[in-house]
Amino acid sequence: MTTALLVVDMLNDFLHGVLANPAARAIVEPISGAVDGARSRPDWAVVYTNDSHHPDDLELQVFPPHAMAGTPGAQVIDELAPATGDLVVEKRAYSAFTGTNLEELLRRGAVERLVMVGQHTDCCLQHTSYDAFMRGLDIVVCPDASAVFQPGSPEPVERRQERALQYLRTYYGATLTSVTALA
Repeated sequence: MTTALLVVDMLNDFLHGVLANPAARAIVEPISGAVDGARSRPDWAVVYTNDSHHPDDLELQVFPPHAMAGTPGAQVIDELAPATGDLVVEKRAYSAFTGTNLEELLRRGAVERLVMVGQHTDCCLQHTSYDAFMRGLDIVVCPDASAVFQPGSPEPVERRQERALQYLRTYYGATLTSVTALA
């Protein structure tokens, strides 16, 4: 089975910028390990799916301008920078499938399973999981390498993360596996 590791929205604006998420700092190292592991396997692809917004994007009606196309805020953080051979998909919506060539890239690579890491479990991972499910792909989410959107929420991060993971497992059949178990 061919697998794609989806690294979702590990961008400057989500770690250091306008929508900095304190919960994201803890997942950088596990994601780095997952990326290294995926790159070492011939039947795995590494795919970065990154917000790359335009001024008229609907998401900007909900959130302040962030990850604007062509700006440093829309770039992957240095610690996780894409390498030669990795794929990069720029997205303008929560789901990495909406308005992108992700589905085409996955079909071309005969990908049957997506392993998702990154931000935000309760938003972009959730919407991408729905679209993956509707395309018949197996979904794996790494709880130790994903984080919910923390800013502005009075509810504890751990509770929100568990609820988001439970939703993915219940409605999309996502397997929850730690990054270390993938090695």
